Parts: sequence; structure tokens; C-alpha cells
Amino acid sequence: MSRNAEATKARIFQAATTEFAAHGIAGARVDRIAKQAQANKQLIYAYFGSKDALFTAVLEAAMAELAAEVPIDGEDLPGYADRLAAYHAANPHVLRLLMWESLERGDSGVVAESERAEHYRHKVDAVRRAQRTGAVTGNLDPGVLVLLALGAVSWPLVVPQLSRLILGDTDVDDLRAASREAVRRLTNPD
Repeated sequence: MSRNAEATKARIFQAATTEFAAHGIAGARVDRIAKQAQANKQLIYAYFGSKDALFTAVLEAAMAELAAEVPIDGEDLPGYADRLAAYHAANPHVLRLLMWESLERGDSGVVAESERAEHYRHKVDAVRRAQRTGAVTGNLDPGVLVLLALGAVSWPLVVPQLSRLILGDTDVDDLRAASREAVRRLTNPD
């Protein structure tokens, strides 16, 4: 692929990420993606096949980047929660893409399901190992701990209106610290 074609594909990908995060799969418009990317619609279909396939590619890339940028440390789940919150604050499109996947595809249309399931198994195994060493409480299933840690970080960011209605104008850093503390208490072996 020529350098120009690679640059065009990258622009399409970036424009699609923005479009899907804002409008979901059904609401996204290939015309807007093409305009933002300064490309024509035919190139989008040539490179990605369909709008749905483009969404799949965008979400796969977002999830792969998240996994690479924020690896879990089973013995420091509060630190993991803190790093995850920082990542999502800097990259709000990732949670939005996940929410659109859930809203529009439900539980049966999970992008890269087997790869993501394997990724989460590694997270659960890391917590299980930490439980065996006594660094993390053994009172809860390791999968439940991972899910609750993800929820403590993600939920306030996904539904900022609830955060505002319940807490008023709360600083993102305060929520991040609260999530970290909640995960610390949840996982504390004492």
C-alpha cells in the first residue's frame, strides 16, 4: 500500500472513531466520515467493506490499545483502577464505543469476542494469583473483583449525568480517587 493510501486509511479510521463514538453504528454516517477524512465513500468501502465492519475495526483497535496501555497488576488492583480511570479520562471515546457496542449489538454481537474473553481471563488469573499470595481478599470470586473494579471506574464516566445528579459538580480527579479507594477496600485482604 502506498504512503498516500496508508495516510488516507489512517484519516478514515480516525474520522470513523470520532463518528462512531458520537453517533453509534446506526447513527454514524459514511458521508460524514468521508468528509472528515477528506476521502471518498468508495475508499471506505474498499478498505473496510461496510460501515459495520469499519465499526468492528475501530473497536478492535481501541480495545487492543487499552489492553496494551493499561495492563492489570493483580496485586495492585487499586493502582490498576487508577491507571484505567486516567486512561478513560484521556480517551473517553473508548467507553462510548463499548456502550454503542452494547446498545446496538447486545450480548451477541461482541467484537473480537474470543480475543477479548482471553484477555479478561488473563485479568482474572492475575487476581486469582494475587488471592493465592494473600495480596487480595479471597472472599470474592476473582472474576467478580475484576468486574467490580471495571465498574467502579467506568460507571461514573459512562453516566456523568448520574454523577452530577448524585454528587453535584464533582471533579474527575475526585471520582478517580474515590474509585481507587473503593477498589482498595473491596480487595483488601484484611
